[in-house]
Amino acid sequence: MNNVRLSCWLFVAEWRTHRVQAMVAIIAIALGVALGFSIHLINTAAFNEFSAAVRNLTGQSDLQVQGKQAMFDESLYPTLATYTEVALVNPVLELDAFLLTASQDKKDNRLKVLGIDMLRAARISPDLIGMPAEDRPLDGLADDAIFLSPAAMEWLQVRQGETLAVRVGTQIVTLRIAGGLVRARAGQRIAVMDIGAAQWHFRHVGLLSRVELKLRPGINRDAFKAALAEELGERYFVTEVADQEMRIANMSRAYRVNLNMLALVALFTGAFLVFSTQVLSITRRRHQFALLRVLGLTRSQLLRQILLEGATLGVIGSLLGLMLGYAIAIIALHFFGGDLGGGFFPGIKPSVHFSPLATSLFFIIGLSVTLLGSVVPAWEAAHAKPATALKSGSEDMAVLRWTTPWPAIVCLCSAILLAQLPPVFELPVFGYLAIALVLIGGIALMPVFSAFVFSFLLKRMKWPITNAVLTLALARLANTPNQASIALGGVLASFSLMVAMAIMVTSFRISVDDWLLDVLPADLYVQAASSGGQGGFQLDEQKIIATVPGITRIDFLRVLRLVIDPERPAITLIARPIDLSHVGNTLPIIDEIPMSALLQEGVKPIWVSEAMVDLYGYTMGKRITLPIGTTASEFLIAGIWRDYGRQFGAVQMQLADYQALSADYSINTAVLWLQAGISSEQASTALQRLPFGDTLEISASSEMRALSLEIFDRSFAVTYLLEIVAVIIGLLGVAASFSAQALARTKEFGMLRHIGVTRRQVFTLLITEGGLLTALGIMLGFVIGWGISLILVFVVNPQSFHWTMQLHLPWIWLTIVAGVMLLSAALTALIAGRRAVSVNVVRAVREDW
Repeated sequence: MNNVRLSCWLFVAEWRTHRVQAMVAIIAIALGVALGFSIHLINTAAFNEFSAAVRNLTGQSDLQVQGKQAMFDESLYPTLATYTEVALVNPVLELDAFLLTASQDKKDNRLKVLGIDMLRAARISPDLIGMPAEDRPLDGLADDAIFLSPAAMEWLQVRQGETLAVRVGTQIVTLRIAGGLVRARAGQRIAVMDIGAAQWHFRHVGLLSRVELKLRPGINRDAFKAALAEELGERYFVTEVADQEMRIANMSRAYRVNLNMLALVALFTGAFLVFSTQVLSITRRRHQFALLRVLGLTRSQLLRQILLEGATLGVIGSLLGLMLGYAIAIIALHFFGGDLGGGFFPGIKPSVHFSPLATSLFFIIGLSVTLLGSVVPAWEAAHAKPATALKSGSEDMAVLRWTTPWPAIVCLCSAILLAQLPPVFELPVFGYLAIALVLIGGIALMPVFSAFVFSFLLKRMKWPITNAVLTLALARLANTPNQASIALGGVLASFSLMVAMAIMVTSFRISVDDWLLDVLPADLYVQAASSGGQGGFQLDEQKIIATVPGITRIDFLRVLRLVIDPERPAITLIARPIDLSHVGNTLPIIDEIPMSALLQEGVKPIWVSEAMVDLYGYTMGKRITLPIGTTASEFLIAGIWRDYGRQFGAVQMQLADYQALSADYSINTAVLWLQAGISSEQASTALQRLPFGDTLEISASSEMRALSLEIFDRSFAVTYLLEIVAVIIGLLGVAASFSAQALARTKEFGMLRHIGVTRRQVFTLLITEGGLLTALGIMLGFVIGWGISLILVFVVNPQSFHWTMQLHLPWIWLTIVAGVMLLSAALTALIAGRRAVSVNVVRAVREDW
């Protein structure tokens, strides 16, 4: 009982005396836990809801047969129905309808439409059956009827009985809203209509998206799946719901993991802040602990006491972080949806669900990080010799053993080696470990580096008498660098991570901007609504567009999706005219085969994006087959190009080669170069006067670049938030560090006052020390941040998203943040010094023990 009372008394006394330092550490831990927990909740809610929506679309089917292309011939449907193992076959046509009716979200005018056989779907997907009006029971088979989910009706602001206008190519189709669906998930925007009517209206006669199979009882699903896949050949995939969920997980995994890792940056920074706070607290109370040891307190009791203080910080900070993170997740899902700017989970309305396992995990992470920051100083304090610790001036020796440079050098060398290793499960695991080691190694070098720098400056001073305050500041920083350096650990961690993220985002944004200039060279881009495997412009419409006056050059592009691996998202195939002698004028080429070698191969060339190299092994000069047309054709990889728009891979080929193989002459986009003196507005007006002009989407290259950068900024909004949080934690660290440091030097200030140093000179001394130390921390933080940014730019991003970029530094932003931190450090040192200097001079130098 006496031990408990003593522990409580020590704990309460410390917190009463230094509330600010404790609150700063709690806030740092809370912010880190809150960001990580909220991002986890948002991603989990969005992924689970999107997976549930996919299961809702596939109903109770056991297997689904899909083609490598978006659409395939419906002749496969009766063939599958002949299998004795199959109890029910359900054909489905799935496509996106482009709306003519204005929706609440002007940037998203697509509605997912399912064409189904109402009679068969009633047995396999009953939730997707439309509910017609009582007086029109056959509307489910009507050729003009469409059924909308409640979320779609709310989104479009329409009701039963009204009409819905959609764009199909250059035509407008008007459909009658015949009712709602039996059941659709909250937020799921889908429409259902008869499959025959959908094929007719959307120009997909004779085509299907998938065929759903319900097997007879007792059939071994895995065995039948393997046998059917082998029999159907390479043009088709046989999948199940689990495969589709894995595909969804693979789509967003890199984005989700990287967001969680960036969120944990704040928590990692908090660990350094807790470490510096605990070191300063223990150093300040070194005499107290030594006296307690002399009075009979054992090492284990003292160790438990210090760890209890750190654990209390972790418990309070983690609990606050969990509550704040839960609130952030609810607000973010309500106002911004569940994709966090990534665009992976459109058309759903996820809600946060309490998960005891996830909550416990993040609580343990927050507590563990706090204890990790407390265990080293606690161990040193418990094992310090009381006789040595009671002596005045032993504070800097307490942390001397942590300042040897060899562990730091080992960390930095290990980071260089880890950065060279390949990804693990397509995730940059070793890259993140390298970042952590660079940060730890750089901070561990701070005492050695600061001692060298300040000793050098002290020796080079020419006016030691006339600059007495500067001499005192340099003398202290040069001779006691350990306390000052550790006090700056949290600041250094936050600033270096902020620098790294700022450089990474700036490099990516500038690289994307430069890339857009390469891929959008024309003046105008004209599109018509296309869905599934059908392009928007037919041959006659292409000829009409080519007759528009003021055009010097026109290129037609055909864009469609191909599935190469059912466990991965579809890739994008782009067919366009490409000048073989100057491929770089069309594509942002990274590497290519010379034209002479290409002509000798005698195989149709294709050019693949960087992602295709990483994901599918499509290296330069390799021969591969792609499912284009009715049979798979062989191609030669003639070059690799940079693509920031399609993370999961893209292939470009000659439009003439595609048309010869597929007999598909429809196109998606017309790219126009205008004559000199013809403005984009004039050309747009001429295009709108065409017979189908009111169905065209006409965009200038400048508008498309601006929209792309807007999407980029939205995608990286969370990263910008993390940068701000890192700066805030750094500023809190400055406040806590210098406040604790100033209070720990009360006797030193009292001695200076006795020998004639004025109160104003003491304030100037504190400001000078704070400014010099923070300036050095900013310099070293910039170097560490630059090193981390190299790993982010050249290791983490290529391994996560399969693209490369050029390094660019945001000098203006970094200068502003550095100036703010430098000013805040000086002001904080001044404010903290006022309290320390306010102590009575005699009392300040009195030996209490």
